[in-house]
Amino acid sequence: MTAASVLYDAPGPRARLRYRIYSVVFIAAAVAAVWFVYHGLADKGQFTADKWKPFTESDTWRTYLLPGLRGTLEAAALSIVLALVLGMVFGILRLSDHRAVRWFAGVVVEISRAIPVLILMLFLFTLFAQQNVFPSDQLALAAAVAALTIYNGSVIAEIVRSGIRALPRGQTEAAVALGMRKTQVMVTILLPQAVTAMLPALISQMVVALKDSALAYQITYLEIVRRGTQLGAAEKNPIPSLIVVAIIMIVINYALTVIATRVEKWLRTRKRGSRAALTAGAVTPPPGMDVVLADQSVPGVIGDTRSGS
Repeated sequence: MTAASVLYDAPGPRARLRYRIYSVVFIAAAVAAVWFVYHGLADKGQFTADKWKPFTESDTWRTYLLPGLRGTLEAAALSIVLALVLGMVFGILRLSDHRAVRWFAGVVVEISRAIPVLILMLFLFTLFAQQNVFPSDQLALAAAVAALTIYNGSVIAEIVRSGIRALPRGQTEAAVALGMRKTQVMVTILLPQAVTAMLPALISQMVVALKDSALAYQITYLEIVRRGTQLGAAEKNPIPSLIVVAIIMIVINYALTVIATRVEKWLRTRKRGSRAALTAGAVTPPPGMDVVLADQSVPGVIGDTRSGS
């Protein structure tokens, strides 16, 4: 029996029966759609052994898939690193005490978030080509990395801003009371804690940047999707080629998620370890305080001192 919840009422017998019927109907419709697509492609010979044979040959991987995978990873890695730097900078600027700085950073972030990545890629590709900013062989890569950096950097800036603002204000007030400058408070106290809390959102944005690198196909960048379509056209097996490309992308995204999740667990474990050390008395007392603490541990010493004895 379903337990009641504060957020919603537990469904009754009729509602549960209705939900089961809906689930069965949805699953049946999904299976029918998959079978229809598969049957249509199978009739055209897209799933015969000959269509999958090129993937067992090393020349296929050397000529198409591995160079495309390298292009995807190169564009994604550059854009992720640059987006993290840009996002950190603009996220901190949005928390500035100066209104002009906050306004400037806010305008840049909101405009960058509003522009679709594909349109930004096409615009930058045309701009770089007209102005001869980069060599012709690096033009598509530069436009793809710049577009991905601008968009994902603006999203990361909002993640950073919200992560820092979610921290208790008492930490900032205590650090300022100790005489620390704002830069010291941000770098040594706020950012290390905020990064741990922001890591799941940052992981999601990294995966988005990796997937959005496929949009560079439209500006002639040779990434894995473009190489996959070229392979499909050459071998006349577009569906198997795109399926293999999709599997490769899924494996890469899953690996990125696993690595980032382990880093997050390591950071949280390290944070709990430092707290345990502080609780166990690992902090050395300031000069002079050890004498006071020792006096407090002896019964009657403080009382005798106050009474003048």
